[in-house]
Amino acid sequence: MTNLSEIEEFKTSPDLIEKLYEHCSLKNYTAGEIILNENANIQAIPIVTKGSIRVIRTDEDGREILLYYIKAGESCIMSFLGGIHHETSKVKAEVEEDAEILFLPMNKVTLFIKEYPQWLDYIFKLYHKRFEELLNIINEIAFKKVDERLLSLLEKKADLTQSNTLYVTHEQLANELGTARVVVSRLLKQLEENKELQLGRNKIILM
Repeated sequence: MTNLSEIEEFKTSPDLIEKLYEHCSLKNYTAGEIILNENANIQAIPIVTKGSIRVIRTDEDGREILLYYIKAGESCIMSFLGGIHHETSKVKAEVEEDAEILFLPMNKVTLFIKEYPQWLDYIFKLYHKRFEELLNIINEIAFKKVDERLLSLLEKKADLTQSNTLYVTHEQLANELGTARVVVSRLLKQLEENKELQLGRNKIILM
């Protein structure tokens, strides 16, 4: 679990931390739950204090692609941007690991920007990080083969969970990569033959 006092940008402002705890509502979620759907109104932005969230973009045919993960101590910059401009959500946010999340109402989000420079620093830092992650996604789609993208995704999940044993289905991986399940299954088998991973029932062990 991450306390707000552990977030680098908040350390110099105990008053901001106090106000965040005062105005945020705390909710707990289990893996697989949806906390925000595409085209939904954005009433609050999430600050993850435990677990993680994956942010997904879906096309009109229902195909999905993973954009980035939100880890403990982070928020969703897409929710922030959509909320302050009174737009509906352009992404779906789904819980990756059981999560504890603080929700800050949008009216307080904009108020804190004016009152606390530390809050604005936090938002800008997240914006920079997400921008780089989205550029990386574009580079992978444009220049990398699917097997390279698959291995990169597995490594990201291992880093996120701090474990080389990943409990994930081929279908989920296919959805996050925006490809077919049979493609992922074939590539995973090849990676296993190359001794880069070991396959189990709904789990993958990175070597």
